[in-house]
Amino acid sequence: MHTARPATTLRKRVPLWDNARWIAITLVVIGHGILPLIGEDNAAYSVYLFIYSFHVAVFVTVAGYFAKSGPPTARSIRQVLTDIVFPYVIFETIWTVIRFALGGDLNLDYSTASWTLWFLIALAAWRIALPYLVLLRFPLTIAVIISIAAGYTEAIDSTFAMSRTFGMFAFFVFGWKLRQMQITGRWLALPPAIVWRWRAGAIAVFAALLVVMPIAIETWRDLRLRRFMLYDESYVAIGYDEPWSGAIRLVLLGLAMVLAVAFLILMPRGRHWFTPFGAATMYIYLLHSFVLFPLRETGVLAGAQPFWVLPAMIVFCIGISVVLSLKPVRRAFRPLVEPRARWLFRPDPATPTGTIVLPPEALPPQPKPEPTPEPKPQGPGDRPRDPA
Repeated sequence: MHTARPATTLRKRVPLWDNARWIAITLVVIGHGILPLIGEDNAAYSVYLFIYSFHVAVFVTVAGYFAKSGPPTARSIRQVLTDIVFPYVIFETIWTVIRFALGGDLNLDYSTASWTLWFLIALAAWRIALPYLVLLRFPLTIAVIISIAAGYTEAIDSTFAMSRTFGMFAFFVFGWKLRQMQITGRWLALPPAIVWRWRAGAIAVFAALLVVMPIAIETWRDLRLRRFMLYDESYVAIGYDEPWSGAIRLVLLGLAMVLAVAFLILMPRGRHWFTPFGAATMYIYLLHSFVLFPLRETGVLAGAQPFWVLPAMIVFCIGISVVLSLKPVRRAFRPLVEPRARWLFRPDPATPTGTIVLPPEALPPQPKPEPTPEPKPQGPGDRPRDPA
């Protein structure tokens, strides 16, 4: 007799989050695309700092919002492998081969992530650590303390992306915290009039940031603000050995969280032409660096550039994000970005984590149950026994 399997419930995608995913990843592409311009162009540097003040925080916050904080299962660990670990190994190998083909040494080092691949290492670590952290009180406060403390030691460096993993963990926990507050349902239930009040406040916040960035651009260069925003170095490596150096990171963490919320408030709540692209963010993230690599390495954008190069690069990067979101591109690169590797796993992924599965012949013999003694027949003179 076969037991009928329950019908698979398809999760309904919320347009708000797909809109946020695609716009956030597009900002990532723009930030990487205009990077060669920031040395000579204050306008490009202002745009760069504006984007970096919140775009990575948004990306990590959204990842944390959808992260599971329950006990790890075989299914969740399998997802970490197929969604994160395997793509990291594949793309790190590809980048190693590319560097070797361009005349470099063949150094296959998986402990040092190439360019954008740090995010995969960090994401795997965050997913694994979250269920343990949320067992404690005040997980967000603890994550912020970890982020600030990590900057005080040079032992936490770019090996296995440790500096960014510790430094940005607070954004991941912040996203999980927003999920606990059930903000999606509350936000979508608000009437348009109230929504636009919140959006007016968010616009004011971003407008103030847009004004401050170019006005004090030389100050930001002197403070090495960009290096702080990358969360990739210790304070001493940046040039700050004062005890209060962690306060700079604390301010940036708080500002980024406020801007991340403001960003989400501005996101359209309904479907638009770009909403389906929100399901392709990992394709954009992993593949856009190959498109921008020639511009980064050839020096085409080095030195002073005409004024039109900055807006042209922004438009070009938006185009990259759109093209890499298309179904033909996703279909072609799915084996690299989403390797299923079914041949590598046990046929039963539902086996609980930590369970040792033995073959039938290795199982110890089970003792046979003892037979239940039959009741003695009652004689005519016996009293009936109390059934209790």
